[in-house]
Amino acid sequence: LTITLQKYSKFRSVAMTRYAVSFENGEENIAKSRGSHLRVHYKHCREITHFLKGMPVKKAQAYLERVLKFEAVIPFVKFTGGIGRKAMAKNINAPGSIGRFPVKAVGVVKDLLTNAAANAESKGLDVDDLIIAHAQCNRAPAGRRRTYRAHGRIGKYASQPAHIELILSAKKAPVEKAPEEPRKITKKAAAKKRFVKVGGAP
Repeated sequence: LTITLQKYSKFRSVAMTRYAVSFENGEENIAKSRGSHLRVHYKHCREITHFLKGMPVKKAQAYLERVLKFEAVIPFVKFTGGIGRKAMAKNINAPGSIGRFPVKAVGVVKDLLTNAAANAESKGLDVDDLIIAHAQCNRAPAGRRRTYRAHGRIGKYASQPAHIELILSAKKAPVEKAPEEPRKITKKAAAKKRFVKVGGAP
């Protein structure tokens, strides 16, 4: 069934987008990258993107390189069933020191991050000033295969792929604190300030 926007008026105002978020300032100061139906574990990708969100691009790329060399660990904070503890997870304050080295998923996310950085350079943006403003992983439709069980039965043998999207943007400048106005104090509070305690128990 094909739905045309001209025929059905209730669909005319729907703005279709391939990314989960949109920025108020437009597309000039951001760079995007996404991958669909990636053959890597969804749960691994979710933990990686959750950890990288808000991190500077150069720092994230260096960290993923260290993970591939087993010199750093990805903390697991949501999908923690059966995940072992790692001593180096204490360096990043991972809850319960739980973490892993999801090498295949890290390699895919690293490639997407490199692609987003290249897109930023093509737009004339300075990669050194960019952070990962948005990192999201969604569950893709399962890849369905079969495995053969005892007594002639067939069991499912499904993969759990992922959709990943990254958006880079410049870090927002800090907002200056407004000057504090002098606070009015009551007569009672002023009297307490003038009061000096003499003698007695401390």
